[in-house]
Amino acid sequence: MAVEAQRKLPPLREVIAAHGLQASKALGQNFLLDEQLLDRIAAIPGSLSGQPAFEVGPGPGGLTRAILRAGANIVAVERDDRCLPALGELAEAFPGQLRVISGDAMQVDARAEAGEGAHIIANLPYNVGTALLIGWLSAPWTPLPWWSTLTLMFQMEVAERIVAKPGGDHYGRLAVLAQWRSEPRIAMKVHRSAFTPPPKVMSAVVHITPTEAPEGVELKHLERLTAAAFGQRRKMLRQSLKGLPGALDALEVVGIDPQRRAETVSVEEFVAVARVLGGAAQARG
Repeated sequence: MAVEAQRKLPPLREVIAAHGLQASKALGQNFLLDEQLLDRIAAIPGSLSGQPAFEVGPGPGGLTRAILRAGANIVAVERDDRCLPALGELAEAFPGQLRVISGDAMQVDARAEAGEGAHIIANLPYNVGTALLIGWLSAPWTPLPWWSTLTLMFQMEVAERIVAKPGGDHYGRLAVLAQWRSEPRIAMKVHRSAFTPPPKVMSAVVHITPTEAPEGVELKHLERLTAAAFGQRRKMLRQSLKGLPGALDALEVVGIDPQRRAETVSVEEFVAVARVLGGAAQARG
């Protein structure tokens, strides 16, 4: 069925021309047209046959085609009404596999729309990509989140921040949030020339697989801790954390030198300090 449908679809450039679709800078749009590249991105999560998928900002449907060819059942959220007719043609070509929601992904309940175990796959609009990622990473873990995997296109700088290790300039709150209960990796680098129009920067596809969360740690304590620590990242922890009640005592309990700076503290160490903070908060009632 997928092969037959694909034969009926015109090339993406023809679709864009037929519907008068020009990428909108205001919406952070950059279209990918290389079908082989798109198929490689859709293959990153593993087999998608019969699997639920959620896509943000499909635009004219390039990545959507690849995900459909892989056999997934997609819920796609598109804010740009100009793209809806092209996506409607895709839905007709792949009966029962694609449902398009016209709206803002920041306002859509992805879990309710896509369902448990969905693979989130998207060439994210640059202007909302990080905010969407943080929302998905902040989902409840019971013992895993509602989503199965994240396969997301970012600017290279953002991708490097997600996978960064301690000691580098890219290491910060986003790295800790992404790594304390999941495993992110850069699955593919994408040259700016692959996009229409070409962005000013390189891009990368980040693949994130959730793991069980460490016991005894709440996200809220980790968020407060890293916000304080990296808010003044060039200062020693004894300075950056002095405004967070119990933080300096927690450093002592864990055995972290308060003269260290935030970028030298590992994800595991931040988790250990957050665990102590949570225990202290619980004891205070």
